[in-house]
Amino acid sequence: MDEITKISPELKILLEKQHYCFSGEHSAVKICTWTKKSLVDEGICYKEKFYGIRCHLCCQMTPAVGFCTNQCIHCWRDMDYTVGTKMNDAVDEPKEIIKKSILCQRKLLNGFFGNEKVNMEKLNQAQEPMHFAISLTGEPTIYPRLGELISELHKLGKTTFLVTNGQFPEVIENLKELPTQLYISLSSTNKNDFEKFNKSYLKDGWQRLNKSLDIMSKLKTRTTIRITAMKEINMKDEKGFAELIKKASPMFVEVKAYMFVGSSRQRLKKENMPFHEDVKEFAKKIAKLANYKIIDEKKESRVVLLAKQDYKNRIMKFD
Repeated sequence: MDEITKISPELKILLEKQHYCFSGEHSAVKICTWTKKSLVDEGICYKEKFYGIRCHLCCQMTPAVGFCTNQCIHCWRDMDYTVGTKMNDAVDEPKEIIKKSILCQRKLLNGFFGNEKVNMEKLNQAQEPMHFAISLTGEPTIYPRLGELISELHKLGKTTFLVTNGQFPEVIENLKELPTQLYISLSSTNKNDFEKFNKSYLKDGWQRLNKSLDIMSKLKTRTTIRITAMKEINMKDEKGFAELIKKASPMFVEVKAYMFVGSSRQRLKKENMPFHEDVKEFAKKIAKLANYKIIDEKKESRVVLLAKQDYKNRIMKFD
């Protein structure tokens, strides 16, 4: 694929219909369902329960709309609109992405001022998001100025949650500044399954993922492996998952159900979406083999949290 930065007008129109707000040529924001629920006091996301991230202050964004190395079968993204696996030098400026992301967040939340159910104190606070989830769509490590973006957000007192597929270990290793919490997504335990489930454009994708897991074990920041559990597909080989966890030695492991949404519905069936009880049973087996234990869960999100032991500062405190 060519090194392009600008996404197609067709993809932009499609995503704007899905309530994305573009904060640059290849950067965008979308309001999370749980942010909306939190604003009307109807619940919080698992990240708030597990780590203290405040839903109503969370900005779900990406600097890499349409860019990805993988075609994961569980991804909600429409693969027909993949732009590429590399960016050229004409990329959005980190400071501009942040500035425009905050403006997008305000624009997308504007309708809540007319909602009689809204918690007005939360809504006013939400005009200045404090937690940036760099994970909305695409692969953020393709954005060549990711380290600067994280650094600029930290200078503003924001926290950063970065989710990556681990296909660019050198980017993770050489980040100018590490995120508050780094996630590596995992849904395969061997090369054959990786090629079936994740379908990387890169021939050495499985080796790249494993190198990223090795690097994770040495990083001085909060680290997480997220396992996407698909019933009748990858909810097997608990030993294989445990070995990869041992390799990466993350602070946390999230075992989370695949959700039957978006374009994934063209690749998988509703039956592939496990119930919370299925996820918990699968997580128990992995935990035992990896020498981790279940420390929390959120049934509504079908997610279970594992760690070697619970941490005093697991739930972050903010002023």
